[in-house]
Amino acid sequence: MKQQEMVYREIACRYINGGKRFTQLELSRALGLSLSTVNGAVSNLEEINAVRIGQRSFEVISLERLLLYWATMRRIEKDIAYSTRVDEPVKDIEGSMPPEIAFTSYTAYKLLFKDVPADYSEVYVYAAEKGISEIKRRFSHRAGPPNLFVLEADKGLGAEIKGGLLKHSSVCPAQVFVDLWNLKAWYAKDFIDALEKRLGI
Repeated sequence: MKQQEMVYREIACRYINGGKRFTQLELSRALGLSLSTVNGAVSNLEEINAVRIGQRSFEVISLERLLLYWATMRRIEKDIAYSTRVDEPVKDIEGSMPPEIAFTSYTAYKLLFKDVPADYSEVYVYAAEKGISEIKRRFSHRAGPPNLFVLEADKGLGAEIKGGLLKHSSVCPAQVFVDLWNLKAWYAKDFIDALEKRLGI
C-alpha cells in the first residue's frame, strides 16, 4: 500500500469513528511518515474538496470524495502476497484463519455489520509475514481459480493486527469500501451499495 493511502485510511477511519479535526503533524507522528508525505496527501484531498484546511488543522467535508479518490488510487492486486484455491465452504475457510490476520471485503462486512448483502465465494485477508507463513502452511497451493487471497499488511495495519486492536479482526469500514471497490466479482457491487448506505455517502 502506498504511503499516501495510509494517510487516507487514517483520516477516513478516524472520521468514521467520530474524529472531527486533524493536524498533519499528528498524522505524521501516528503513522511514522514524513510531514511532507502527509502534507501532499492532504493537499490532494483539498483539491477535490474532500477536506477543508484551516490555520491549525483540517476537517473532512466529504467522506464520499475521500473514499472514491482513495479507491481510484488503490491497486489491490499489487498487495496480493499469496493466493490459492480452497475447496471448502467460505465459512470454513474464514474459521480456519490464524489469529494474525485482518479480514477485509466480504468477510469484514459480514463481521462488522452482521449482514450479508449477497452470497460470496472469495475470502480476502491482510497479514504480516508471520500470518502469511501460517496461512501457506494451513492452505497449501492448489491449482484452479483462487478463492483465498492474502494481502500484505503495511506497517500500520500490521501493528494493529499484532496488538489485537481490530474490531472483529477486520479492517475499518473505510478500508473495506476501498477494497470492495477494487474487486471484480459481480457481488462486490451489492456490498458496496450496502456499505454506502451504512456510511451515509
